[in-house]
Amino acid sequence: MANPITTIDAGTATDIAPKTPSEVESPSVPRRHLFDMDDLTAAEITDLLDSAEGMREITTRDIRKTPALRGKTIITMFFENSTRTRVSFEQAGKILGADVINITASASSVSKGESLLNTVKTLQAMQIDALVVRHPHSGAPYFISNHTDASVVNAGDGTHAHPTQSLLDLFTVRNHVGDIAGKKIAIVGDVLYSRVARSDIMAFQKMGAEVVVSCPNTLLPDEWQLGSTLDASTGFGGLKLARNVDEAVDGVDVVMALRIQQERQEAGHLPNLREYSDRWGINTKRMALANDDALLMHPGPMNEGVEISSEVAHGVQSVVEEQVQNGVAVRMAVLYTLCAPGKSVRVGGVDEG
Repeated sequence: MANPITTIDAGTATDIAPKTPSEVESPSVPRRHLFDMDDLTAAEITDLLDSAEGMREITTRDIRKTPALRGKTIITMFFENSTRTRVSFEQAGKILGADVINITASASSVSKGESLLNTVKTLQAMQIDALVVRHPHSGAPYFISNHTDASVVNAGDGTHAHPTQSLLDLFTVRNHVGDIAGKKIAIVGDVLYSRVARSDIMAFQKMGAEVVVSCPNTLLPDEWQLGSTLDASTGFGGLKLARNVDEAVDGVDVVMALRIQQERQEAGHLPNLREYSDRWGINTKRMALANDDALLMHPGPMNEGVEISSEVAHGVQSVVEEQVQNGVAVRMAVLYTLCAPGKSVRVGGVDEG
């Protein structure tokens, strides 16, 4: 039998022997696209996270390669700069055996004036299987899906959504605390412009967590007011809005600091970054208000010294690097689910695909 592996269940390390081979199943209902977390049921989210557990095992091997998506062609098309998301999708596709082609706006015919529609039609003519897209305009992945037979994965659209970031955040938290239901999550920072915040709030609430948000009032959507609890009509029923950071992080299990997105802020929502850091930044003192074993998370890239101090960003409670590592496994699960629906990949053995 294979050597035991250590897993984390409800904060307790337990040695278990992995099944050989284990089956990592795609969700029972085939899905073509991944646009946002409101597309997914709690059961589908659980299926994806379970699949990612098997995918993570593949990423730990000496030879990280399977033929699971052999013969499939995946294109990543990024109209905004990215390191973590773009590289992890590329790595995910290649580990699964797919042919992965990367396109950036500056190196494509978009720079010559070609429309998004014509770019998509060009790619469609090449008979691709999946298109991973990041675009500065909210809703772009939905538009693209209407003009291609390929599966479309939203890798971030404007200020709207970033579903795979939310999945890897869920996956990271679940690895440490077990069942997410009943856990308390604090999200602090630039909520107004953060697609990660919107998707994470929805994702954690779907999985039964209690979510509280705190940020300057100028960085909240207009219909939200600090100190209130949102009702179901907003789509975020039960979300709590704390008036200050200390109130938000008191006794929580996870603290998520959001990046101040200076590139999206044209209206001068903040007087200066120093004041923001003093009043809203996550530092050692504020982390001490959370539970003793609370996790510190950040979707990256981090503005250290602004929304998060270097001490906590690289401290013992930080799982920021683990989030990056888990991104590959989660995106493997997403690509496999979309490109090979109804099939399974055998993990722990050599007969995969």
